[in-house]
Amino acid sequence: MIPTIVWGTGNVGRAAIRAVAAHPALNLTGVLVHNPDKVGRDAGTLAGLDTELGVAAGDDIDALLATGPQAVVYAASGDIRPDDALADIVRAIRAGAVVVTPALYALYDPRNAPAEMREPVLEAIAAGGGSLFVSGVDPGWGNDVLPLLISGLAATVDVVRCQEIFDYSTYDQPDSVRYLVGMGQPMDYQPPMLMASVPTMVWGGQIRLMARALGVELDEIRETVDRRALDTTVQTTQMGAFDAGTQGAVRFEVQGIVDGQARIVIEHVTRIHPSCAPDWPTPPDGDGAHRVIIEGSPRIEVSVEATDEGGNRAAGGNATAVGRLVNAIDWLVEAPPGLYDALDVPLRAAVGKLGRTPR
Repeated sequence: MIPTIVWGTGNVGRAAIRAVAAHPALNLTGVLVHNPDKVGRDAGTLAGLDTELGVAAGDDIDALLATGPQAVVYAASGDIRPDDALADIVRAIRAGAVVVTPALYALYDPRNAPAEMREPVLEAIAAGGGSLFVSGVDPGWGNDVLPLLISGLAATVDVVRCQEIFDYSTYDQPDSVRYLVGMGQPMDYQPPMLMASVPTMVWGGQIRLMARALGVELDEIRETVDRRALDTTVQTTQMGAFDAGTQGAVRFEVQGIVDGQARIVIEHVTRIHPSCAPDWPTPPDGDGAHRVIIEGSPRIEVSVEATDEGGNRAAGGNATAVGRLVNAIDWLVEAPPGLYDALDVPLRAAVGKLGRTPR
């Protein structure tokens, strides 16, 4: 059994606790929290389980790392605190742990990551003997291993297109939705997530990974962005009102250009209400989906709809990202210390987990 700590108990951390507790090769030995109100609470309660797991949450990082975990699932956010997240992750690697996380976008493609992100990790690996694997859903498996797998079913491929189509009113991060993405803001507001070069910073690594796996050279990476305003004020269940005339939908593409053509495309279509931009792509049903389209012969289209925590699609997406990471831990523990990407780490089948529940 691999002693494993889950660091953070938010949207990703809750799913991580459940996944670690259900994995036959992992032993949940600690949970790190920031909120003092969570200190001392049982991990099962924090994860929304009906049973306690016998692991109390703590906030003493040094004490938990001193217990010698072989693995750390770093589930704290890195969106608005990348420097702090990097420092935390380096700390865990120096303690000798395999670290898996969705938190650092730049390290989804470590070969092309900025030196200021990559070098501290490599130094920590050399010093402590740990490893790092960064992945999510989008960016993550939805636009690296899944489209590459499906491309292998085609005789010819013209375009690989990966889509995330979501109703963001179901996403339990109001600040990110309203301020990073700009939903409900005036149309002259500049959402940080949509500033020039930011989509490439976040999703460009997946474009490069797919190009490498497909054996093609990129001319460049381009971006397109489109925004739509709400025609009427809408009321959402989780985030309150969004006023008419404010941003209600966003559509952007990150395009890998090969021989002058957009051949590898990651597209996001994000709404706060289905009434906004109805002419844009929509999910097959419900609140959202991840879709891969292989334009070629034959044309192949696959949509993935995941639900968790009472049928929530955003929670389902988080849980799939966690599954990819947690299921990689035992492989990473057996592999040499290193900085790994999605092309290095195999997608693992659910060996030993059929019918298994968290314990």
